[in-house]
Amino acid sequence: MKTISNPSQSKQKKLAERPMIRQRKLMNTVEKIFYNIHRKGDKAVLTYSRQFDWPAQERLEVDRETIEKAAGLVSERLKQAIELARKNIESFHRSQQEEIRKVETAPGVICWRESRPINRVGIYIPGGTAPLFSTVLMLAVPAKIAGCKEIILCTPPDEEGKIHPAILYAATLTGVTKIFAAGGIQAIGAMTFGTESIPKVDKIFGPGNQYVMAAKRSAQYYGTAIDMPAGPSELLVIADDTSNPAFIAADLLSQAEHGPDSQVILLADNKKVIKAVNKELDIQLENLPRKEIAAQALKNSKAILFDDLDECVDFSNFYAPEHLILATENPVLLSRDITTAGSVFLGHYSCESAGDYASGTNHTLPTSGHAAAYSGVSLDSFVKKITFQQLTEEGVISIGNAVEIMAEEEQLIAHKNAMTLRLGTVKARQIAMTGYTQEQVQNQEQEQQIQQGESQASSQTERHDADELPQTEQQDDENGEI
Repeated sequence: MKTISNPSQSKQKKLAERPMIRQRKLMNTVEKIFYNIHRKGDKAVLTYSRQFDWPAQERLEVDRETIEKAAGLVSERLKQAIELARKNIESFHRSQQEEIRKVETAPGVICWRESRPINRVGIYIPGGTAPLFSTVLMLAVPAKIAGCKEIILCTPPDEEGKIHPAILYAATLTGVTKIFAAGGIQAIGAMTFGTESIPKVDKIFGPGNQYVMAAKRSAQYYGTAIDMPAGPSELLVIADDTSNPAFIAADLLSQAEHGPDSQVILLADNKKVIKAVNKELDIQLENLPRKEIAAQALKNSKAILFDDLDECVDFSNFYAPEHLILATENPVLLSRDITTAGSVFLGHYSCESAGDYASGTNHTLPTSGHAAAYSGVSLDSFVKKITFQQLTEEGVISIGNAVEIMAEEEQLIAHKNAMTLRLGTVKARQIAMTGYTQEQVQNQEQEQQIQQGESQASSQTERHDADELPQTEQQDDENGEI
């Protein structure tokens, strides 16, 4: 990793940039594939799938027999690990369920909010060089808790047409509705428009490379929501002299091995820490099966030396990392100054891998600086929050006049009339029943309260004056001499 010492503010902006491919060329590719899928459906998806993944592919949906066989191909050891992760993910996301809370904002005006599940969601699972069956758990588990009726899964087949059995097993375990052997831009396009086989979804979830991220971005223009901009993986580590260089090197490599366009950054207030980590990187890299990919990612990565940890935190907040590890002596204290990150890992033993698999938090997180405005996937991602309000006659009287005044000032007279008609009806009914409107009754009550208040104030004044009379005058008065 290249080392930079105490960069200037202008240099820091440059250092915070992510590795990018040419955007215009990328978006032109996405639009071309989307156009063909919109016109030709399954035929176009299969054409692209044969070109990029499985040359002999004839159908998109994975048949029930293949899915059922997958369970037998997954070891009991892995099944137990998947089950532990599933339980933790479920526990964490169930804790995010909210109770309905009704609030009376004014007399007779009740407001509240309720969650409703998104009907049909699509989850994209990268499956090329790294079959991310863990992402199935991260997306399907909260979707099921939220109550989504349909969960559509797309994942690319390998060159022999196979999908990793752990992906199929995890999909069955978590209640995925249908599974399709389709990846990349074509999978996102199919879920955006719908084809003869792959249904159109309401919202697309899942990480991916820059092609997948660009396709998700385009999906929004065609009316399909997405979870967030989630592209190539990234990790930032802040370390001090109490950190373990071997731990940090392993953490950095864990993200670098995702893909050549991944990025990892080390920030430290001690030059010796950076040297020790770089030494460990060289040692550990040689033993990785994916060392070619990790080595390429490290070319886009860097170590930056700052004078103190406060400067490290400032840069981290500006960079807005997907994952942030605080490998410092007092990580909890330092975390109070963290304002921008997808997910934070505190202390020397909190490796990013824990969050990727089994701690319970979601690993689908915003990348490329989008953590400055986006949150990671949560239970809220799979529901719509619908607000409700109910006005009684009392509520119409409480806020009706304010509504009329504001609508008239905005020159939206139909808005005003909608309330004016109700006010008239309510007042007419009140007069018919009592001879007074509620407003008149309230005015009378206010006048009475004012009069009572004045009377009480007068009495208190008289008593106060009497208390202040000289003692001799009080005695004279008592003896009847005055």
